[in-house]
Amino acid sequence: MKTDGMDAIKNIRDGQAVNSTFLVKEMNRGETKAGKPYLGLVLMDASGEISGRVWENADGLMAECPAGAVVEVRGQAQAYRNVLQLRIDNLRRVPQGEADLSRLVPSTPGDVRLMAKELLKLAASVEDPFLKELLLSIFGERRLMADFRKAPAAKAMHHAYLGGLLEHSLAVARLAAQISPLYTNLDRSLLLAGALLHDLGKIREFDFSSFPFDYSDRGRLLGHMVLGVELIQEKIGEIKGFPEELAMRLKHLILSHHGRHEFGSPSLPMMTEAFVLNFLDDLDAKVNYLGRLSERVDGDGYQWSEYQRNLERFLFVKGHGGTDSDPLGQEEEPGRDPRQRNLFDLGE
Repeated sequence: MKTDGMDAIKNIRDGQAVNSTFLVKEMNRGETKAGKPYLGLVLMDASGEISGRVWENADGLMAECPAGAVVEVRGQAQAYRNVLQLRIDNLRRVPQGEADLSRLVPSTPGDVRLMAKELLKLAASVEDPFLKELLLSIFGERRLMADFRKAPAAKAMHHAYLGGLLEHSLAVARLAAQISPLYTNLDRSLLLAGALLHDLGKIREFDFSSFPFDYSDRGRLLGHMVLGVELIQEKIGEIKGFPEELAMRLKHLILSHHGRHEFGSPSLPMMTEAFVLNFLDDLDAKVNYLGRLSERVDGDGYQWSEYQRNLERFLFVKGHGGTDSDPLGQEEEPGRDPRQRNLFDLGE
């Protein structure tokens, strides 16, 4: 992605002079063996991430580049142990409101307007009248839908970008709609409602008004499944005659969709639709995870990723001819166990 006078991270090459605006994802102060302070930064824009080092006036510049700040950076790209980094000669903090965050924060590659339209169409296709009214009531609320269209689906692991929640929920709902005719014992209305609503609580779990995304207090204390059930119950209470048993079954799908207690589910799947939703949710999350890894491969062929501790394995992923500042198989810093590091912090 190229902006006026700015270089997108994905286009930066070794030896290139860089004068660009980035978002600070991480900032850490360190010291050399001689005791001289330096700053280690992880910078990002919508195209990717790159590490940077500030060697001069590190302490004086710390206040300019906290995590979440937008900074104008001058420096040079240098390859160190086959990993591209920036040697930062100078930086200044860009005042809030002056930077175009849409160029700096990752967003869904899909058309949000069209995805929202398709999601509403799927909601309207639900045959059960109570579930249909519930879905249209939730997604018809302007403020709630605005948050649903903007929210990420996770802090770091899958669909961790603006619009990720809409993209993921729509993908799971598409799968639910496709698989329902294949198994006649499935309740299509219940499964589709669960697919559309399973991550609804993430609009309250995350604070996505700024970047990096973080958990809200309620999100960290209660989690998105509990928050989602609260939201759903609020709407059910406004629908006259909503069957109590139907509400219970829908809530079970929400509370069990991660499949296992150790994965955060308050309940285990105990209904056919709950098992199916768990698998469909996991399928879309894994495909997105591997797709993002593939996008970072330098070249067209299959390559091994670093050890992915979330999946407890290395992954064999295919590139698409792109290049990246943090290629697969990079050498680790001395003294670091490569199994303690992920390709791009897929830790949440």
